[in-house]
Amino acid sequence: MDFSAVNTVWVLVGAALVFFMQAGFCILESGLTRAKNAGNIIMKNLMDFCIGTPIFWIIGFGIMFGSSSAIFGGIDLFTRGDYSAVTPDGVPFYAFFIFQTVFCATAATIVSGAMAERTDFKAYCIYSAIISLIVYPVSGHWIWGGGWLSELGFHDFAGSCAVHMVGGMAALIGAAVLGPRIGKYDKNGKPRAILGHNLTMAALGVFILWFCWFGFNGGSTVAMEGLTNAADGSEMTMGALAGSVFSTTNMAAAVATVTTMLFTWIRYKKPDVSMSLNGTLAGLVIVTASTDCIDMYGAAIEGIIAGIAVVLVIEFIDKVCKVDDPVGAVGVHFANGLLGTICVGLFSTGQNGVGAGLFYGGGFKQLGIQLLGVVTVCAWVGVTMIIVFEVLKHTIGLRVPADIEIKGLDYAEHGLASAYSGFEFAANDLTIASDDEIEVFGSEKMENAVPAVVKTSPEKENKITKVEILAKQSKFEKLKKAMNDIGVTGMTVTQVLGCGTQKGAPEYYRGVEVDMQLLPKIQVEMVVSKVPVADVIDAARKALYTGHIGDGKIFVYDVEDVVKVRTGETGYDALQGADD
Repeated sequence: MDFSAVNTVWVLVGAALVFFMQAGFCILESGLTRAKNAGNIIMKNLMDFCIGTPIFWIIGFGIMFGSSSAIFGGIDLFTRGDYSAVTPDGVPFYAFFIFQTVFCATAATIVSGAMAERTDFKAYCIYSAIISLIVYPVSGHWIWGGGWLSELGFHDFAGSCAVHMVGGMAALIGAAVLGPRIGKYDKNGKPRAILGHNLTMAALGVFILWFCWFGFNGGSTVAMEGLTNAADGSEMTMGALAGSVFSTTNMAAAVATVTTMLFTWIRYKKPDVSMSLNGTLAGLVIVTASTDCIDMYGAAIEGIIAGIAVVLVIEFIDKVCKVDDPVGAVGVHFANGLLGTICVGLFSTGQNGVGAGLFYGGGFKQLGIQLLGVVTVCAWVGVTMIIVFEVLKHTIGLRVPADIEIKGLDYAEHGLASAYSGFEFAANDLTIASDDEIEVFGSEKMENAVPAVVKTSPEKENKITKVEILAKQSKFEKLKKAMNDIGVTGMTVTQVLGCGTQKGAPEYYRGVEVDMQLLPKIQVEMVVSKVPVADVIDAARKALYTGHIGDGKIFVYDVEDVVKVRTGETGYDALQGADD
């Protein structure tokens, strides 16, 4: 067989990009979950690929691409059979093999996000292996391996159904069997928002996935040389098809993102960041099945559908079904994988050997085939994964104990105190045997302190008062100047989080209203005696006042006494800065 260097390089580059999607999923899932579970997320995304790779080689590939029947490919241990009938023209076997391996790993990794923060690591490794071993290969055989769905004309170009709907369906079953995270729902079943710890990481993960999707969809042409059918019955080059695939993929993602932004803006009164990120992924998922057989108009319409559907499905799963999906995997992958598969029967222009869709004069034939495929694949994955998860739940255990979940999976499952230990100070990192080990520049022993000079003054009897001010951070410089102008120069300033009776500004996270938002504030503490308290209050109010809720509070306390450590002065004298 003659191999094409161009086609081979194209497939290998596509495989490398699809592999790099693992990094995108890892960063995305870590960002949308809590920091105490970040290491666990990393391990899961690492291991589903590393476990799935040898399993797919040992048995999964044979099940998927064997030819023993239209239902089941066959058992071919270590992939030693002849697969020339399914290997693309001009592409060597192992280039095609690695391309299919990374797709299998993608289906497995989708599940981890929906089951994050409470799944036992051993159970995760087992069910991830089973997905790569049997669940994905069997349905993949029906769709891509010459099975009965492909014989009927079912079309799923790059995996809306074969990869995303399969992974999303497994995620839905797993999250439902597993149960919600502790504290996710109150006693009345109302969902609480559990915020992810790093939205920047989540955004980076989405951009990585968007970039890699050009390999996911574009690489699925598995050629850059040769010809294929165009919509008008003529022939187009594979390079032209790849360009069309890139363009429709990008269009659907962009339109879906804008749609989600606008939809959440209307729905939540603010454009939701995390939902918009999910909207991007939803647009990529929905177009994956039809990207080779639609035009730009179809891609834009699919993007609009995805941008609205992802929000409604995430809300429905969370609020109505009471299924806790921390990253929105069900809304993104299952719902839009299903919709994307159906969209082939609606928007296909009839090119690339695919039947024309309903809106392009093809009638209901292609739509009916797509619906049949969706139903049967959902049934297969649903039944098998219910069995897998229930068996794991009642044997080794699917979920970690409550105390481990509360503390975080990083420590209990992996012995990792924190995935971010270099970015924080922990008190137990510093061990001191005695005070003699501490050397402080300028320190002196107590007996060498400057003797107190006790002044006799009528001001000695002045009242001592503590004034505590809670205010907006943006007002600090103005407040500091106002205090300096009236003679108050000593203050202690702390950055704090809090809210008043208004419970913070209304905030939504993934469609769920946050119960109480703690706003960033500054806490300024001053102890005054010489300066009248009324002057301090008046100056502070003038500096902080805007007339809007959240201007702050001023608290006034009586102070019994003050002692200056260095000199031993007490009361009024201890508050004076100069030594007389």
